[in-house]
Amino acid sequence: MNLQTLRRSFEPALRRVLHLYWRFARGMTLGVRGVVLDGDDRVFLVKHTYVAGWYLPGGGVETGETFRDALARELMEEGRIELLGEPKLHGIFFNSYASRRDHVAVYVIRQFRQDRQPEPNREIAGCGFFAADALPLDATEGTRLRIAEVLENKQPLATWR
Repeated sequence: MNLQTLRRSFEPALRRVLHLYWRFARGMTLGVRGVVLDGDDRVFLVKHTYVAGWYLPGGGVETGETFRDALARELMEEGRIELLGEPKLHGIFFNSYASRRDHVAVYVIRQFRQDRQPEPNREIAGCGFFAADALPLDATEGTRLRIAEVLENKQPLATWR
C-alpha cells in the first residue's frame, strides 16, 4: 500500500477526530480562505499532505484573531503570499461537509506579493497558480465553485459545496 492510498484510507477518521476535538474546544469553528488572483486571473491553489485534493489557501481563525489576520497568516504560511491591499469579502459559507458548526469566510485577493514559491513541507505537498480552465483534476468541488463565482460574477451560494 503506497503512502497516498494509506492517507486516503485514514483521512475520514482523522477528519472526524479533529472535528470532535474542535466541537469540545470551540463552540463553532471559523475558517478563512483566499481566492488569490494574479494579473492573468490565474488562481493560487494548495495541495495539503493530510487531505486529498487542491484547495484555496486558508485555515482556521484562532481565538482572538480577526478574519483578516487569519487570512494574512495562512497566505504567508501556505504560499509565501503577503497582502498588499485590503482583501474583498466574497462571502461567508456554511460548511456542513466539515461539520454542522463550521463557517468559512472567503476573500478575493488581487494585491499581493509572493517573494518566492514555497518549498513542499509537512503541511503543503504542492502549490501554484492555475488558469480557471486548467485547474488540477482533483481540485475540490467547493474550490471550483468559489473560483467560478468570483471569476464569473455569480451570486455566492450559502453553503460551501
